[in-house]
Amino acid sequence: MPPETPAQLIPAPSAIDGTHRGGFTLDARTTLSAGPGTETTERWLRSTLAPALGLALAPGDEGAGAVRNTIRLVVDETLEPEGYRLRVRAEEGVELRGGSGAGVFWGAQTLRQLLGPEAFRRAPLAGHKPTVIAEQTIEDRPRFSWRGLMLDVARHFTHKSDVLRYLDLLAAHKLNVFHFHLTDDQGWRIEIKRYPKLTEIGAWRSRTKWGHRFSDLWDEKPYGGYYTQDDIREIVAYAAARHITVVPEIDIPGHSQAAIAAYPELGNSDVVDTAALAPWETWGVNPNVLAPTEHTIEFYEGVLEEVLELFPADTSPFIHMGGDECPKDQWRQSPTAQARIEELGLADEDELQSWMIRHFDGWLTSRGRRLIGWDEILEGGLAPGATVSSWRGYAGGITAAEAGHDVVMCPEQQVYLDHRQGGGTDEPMPIGYVRTLEDVYRFEPVPPGLSQEAAAHVIGTQANVWTEVMQDRSRIDYQVFPRLVAFAEVAWSALPAPEARDFEDFERRMVEHYRRLDALGVDYRPPGGPLPWQKRPGVQGFPREGAPPTV
Repeated sequence: MPPETPAQLIPAPSAIDGTHRGGFTLDARTTLSAGPGTETTERWLRSTLAPALGLALAPGDEGAGAVRNTIRLVVDETLEPEGYRLRVRAEEGVELRGGSGAGVFWGAQTLRQLLGPEAFRRAPLAGHKPTVIAEQTIEDRPRFSWRGLMLDVARHFTHKSDVLRYLDLLAAHKLNVFHFHLTDDQGWRIEIKRYPKLTEIGAWRSRTKWGHRFSDLWDEKPYGGYYTQDDIREIVAYAAARHITVVPEIDIPGHSQAAIAAYPELGNSDVVDTAALAPWETWGVNPNVLAPTEHTIEFYEGVLEEVLELFPADTSPFIHMGGDECPKDQWRQSPTAQARIEELGLADEDELQSWMIRHFDGWLTSRGRRLIGWDEILEGGLAPGATVSSWRGYAGGITAAEAGHDVVMCPEQQVYLDHRQGGGTDEPMPIGYVRTLEDVYRFEPVPPGLSQEAAAHVIGTQANVWTEVMQDRSRIDYQVFPRLVAFAEVAWSALPAPEARDFEDFERRMVEHYRRLDALGVDYRPPGGPLPWQKRPGVQGFPREGAPPTV
């Protein structure tokens, strides 16, 4: 029998119209007709959806017009680029129209949800019966063009196969930006052929802090890893086939000890013995920052030349240059840095950092790319073409948007998914404020009071995952899910004001969605709290009490 109620869709679509009675049955005779521009969705349906249901989805006859038992894919430029219209009719099948190839692909993610949790497996279950989809028409489009997740692979390395898995999880939730945090004090994770020591030395540390930096526990095993250039090409191609933009991050001038350990001349060697440095073994804000020399500039231009080749402009228009948490103490003590300030006619060390960011903004712009950086790049003057990732709160994003710069809202107090999910003592390695599933669902990326013109510069939002206390895939899953599901609805759907959002309805839809996550093998945090094997008793965290401030 066909279902009598709408599927529990997440993110919530713009509109669903239909009786939800009667339905279309997918079976061995169902064909797939793919029009021009829908090739990525055609391949995905045959490689991912069809095996889950044991279907062949043989090519349909596009010239025959409306035919029975067919899934028909069409690019319809009258729709918004990422919008789609999904029409299910018992006598015809499924017609999926998107404003672009991306719109068709997002519609296919909705189709997968309509087919039930079994559609999220890799092979059909024994005794699986043909799937019935109720007659309906779904109209949908995203609220934001930037719907992102940042994954830190520098603190704890995420294997390539797990990165590809996360791209699939992003696609399943209609998230379209993967911010790839590739370099930091604790590890350099991308092969740069002209500078081989970056991975020979910078990708490996002798041991690792276990828990927060205040913990007295250590994992004494040598640790590391990196992506070869072919690994990176594979990841970028895999993302592109899912209409996901990859934003690589190469951190400057702070968070750079791994690079300095590999090439000591990059650091402030007139202040500290940079030759004695190794990739950092613990967490926090590191004092060892890049020296503001011509050699450093030329070195990172060389790095970026290879980065741009690995991340082509059509799939990676943005390059993230970090710019956050750069202590200026070494620059204040460095005769070289002080001479640089005087030579350039700068007022202080903040302007020196701004000069460095401005240089790379111009360098990237001249090569058809856009620089994006954390909100500290506002200090000392923002580079003309730069986009701001507003992480310390809303304030940096508000300042940038009012000045006419594009902004991605990712305030730490709201959407840092490394922050703990509950106040109980069983939360593993608890970090930061309590951010529950409901808290994330009520997050609003556009702060009140922005003018309409400034609000238009908030191009989207992003959840950030810092992995200091996430040593493996299971821990990342626990911190990210189910909260990323709520975040995805915030980023995609046109929701009312936070206090008016129907969280009870979201929870009702999550009942079905947990079954989808189960089928995908996601080690999410259960609604009732961590399971015994998800706890980390005795490992120190850094919980912060009370409601997080809105800053």
